[in-house]
Amino acid sequence: MRWVLLLAMNINRPTHSTLRFLLQVVRGEYDDATEMQVRRELDYLESRDLVKVFTDPLGQVSADLTRHGIDIAEYTVDVEPGIARPPKV
Repeated sequence: MRWVLLLAMNINRPTHSTLRFLLQVVRGEYDDATEMQVRRELDYLESRDLVKVFTDPLGQVSADLTRHGIDIAEYTVDVEPGIARPPKV
């Protein structure tokens, strides 16, 4: 799920990726994914400094890739364990 989130945010750049958008993308791969699961994975990615998560005054969550998150999504740096990035073909 983490890799799917990184890819979705990379494709959606430079626009913020909302939690609703990311949940829809993740459900394309994982039918039973919940908002809570996506949020938990976003928190994990944020703790690794790969994304920045924002909550607006209305409580809506969105996220952006950091520089390092972009590099991982574009295969320009090695990825540490914890993200199931497939080999580049």
